Amino acid sequence: MLDALLDLAEIIAAFGGGAFGAALGPLPAFIFTGFMVIAGEAATLVDPEAAAITDQVAFGPPFSPAISFAGGVAATAYAARRGYMDTGFDYHEAKNIAYALGTKPDVLAVGGAFGILGYWLVTISAQLGMPYDPIAMGVVLSAFAHRLILGYSIIGTVRGANILDMSPFEREETRVRAIDESATDGGERTGSGETQPKPTAATRKERLKVEPWLPHQYKWDHVATLGLVAGILGAYVGIVTGSAFLGFGISAASLVFLNCGVEKIPVTHHITLPAATAALAVYVPSDGGIAEGAPVAYDGGALLAGTGAEVALIVGLVIGVIAALFGEVFQRTFFAHGDTHVDPPAAAIVFGTFLVALLYVLGVFPTTVWIPWF
Repeated sequence: MLDALLDLAEIIAAFGGGAFGAALGPLPAFIFTGFMVIAGEAATLVDPEAAAITDQVAFGPPFSPAISFAGGVAATAYAARRGYMDTGFDYHEAKNIAYALGTKPDVLAVGGAFGILGYWLVTISAQLGMPYDPIAMGVVLSAFAHRLILGYSIIGTVRGANILDMSPFEREETRVRAIDESATDGGERTGSGETQPKPTAATRKERLKVEPWLPHQYKWDHVATLGLVAGILGAYVGIVTGSAFLGFGISAASLVFLNCGVEKIPVTHHITLPAATAALAVYVPSDGGIAEGAPVAYDGGALLAGTGAEVALIVGLVIGVIAALFGEVFQRTFFAHGDTHVDPPAAAIVFGTFLVALLYVLGVFPTTVWIPWF
C-alpha cells in the first residue's frame, strides 16, 4: 500500500487533476468524467485494450471525481472563504459548483492539494479492498475534510423542526446574512437578543433557511419515482452492454444541460451505477455465460444466481430506489444546512455499492461484479 500511496507520478498527476478541476469548476469537470466514461466504455466494447480510457483517464488523475471534482469543490469552498466569489448565487457561494474558478494560483493550489488527498483516499480504500466504490468514498471524505480544514461546520445550523425537515424551504423562509459572510454557520446575526442596526442592501442580503441540494428533486415520492425509472434504465444499459459504468457516464454527461441552466434536469448517476452493478450481479445472458465484467469469483448457489433480464431489471430498479432515497437522506443531513457542497450522489453510490457487496456476503447475489472485497 505504501508504494501506491507514494507513487510520485500518480501524486503529480493527481495535483494536476485537482487543480484542473478547480479551474474548470467542479460540475464541468465531472461532466467531462461522464464524456470520458462514454468514450472509454464504447471503445472497450470494440477493443478491450481501450479500457485505459475509462480506468486511467475517466477514473484516473485527469477526471476521477475524487480528484478533479473533489479538488474543485474544496477550491470553491476556499475561494468563497477568501471572498473571491460574488456571483449572486442563491445559496452560499461555496456551494456554487457550476462556477469555473479560473487561474488564481492559490485557488488552483488548493484544488491540487485536495486532488492528492483524493488520490490517497481512493488508494487506501482500494488497497484494503473495502466493499464499496472507493472513488465515491473519496469524494465524500474529501468534502468532510475541506469543511474541517477550511473552518466550515460539518452539518451547519438546523433551522427546521428536525434535520430532515424541508418545510422552511417550501415556505420560502429566509434569514438575513452578510454578503461577505465568513462565519461557519453562514454569518447569521439574528437570535442573540441584541438590537441590530437595520440591514442595508449594500451590506446584507437574504438566504434561505434550508437549502435543498436540488430544488426540483427533493420530495420523497419524486425521488423514489426517479430512482425507479433511472434504476430500470441503468440496469438495462448494463445488461445489454455488459458495462456497469456506461449508464453512469450517460447520466454524468447529461448534467451539461444542468450546468447550462436548463431547469429541472434530474441528477441520476448515483442511481444508474448501483442499479447497473446490481443487475449485472444477477444476470446471465441467454448464452448461459456470466455477464461480461463479472469477476472470476461467482457463487452459482446464490439466491439470485443466473436470472434473466426481467429479474435483473427488477433488481436494478429496487437498488436504484434505495440509492436515490439514501442520497436524499444524506442531502437533508449534510447539504441543506451547511455552507459548502457535500455530494449526495457520491454518498448514495457508496451506500448502493456497499449494499451490493452485502447482498453477496448474505448469499443473495452471486458476485459483486467490480466492487472490491476484502
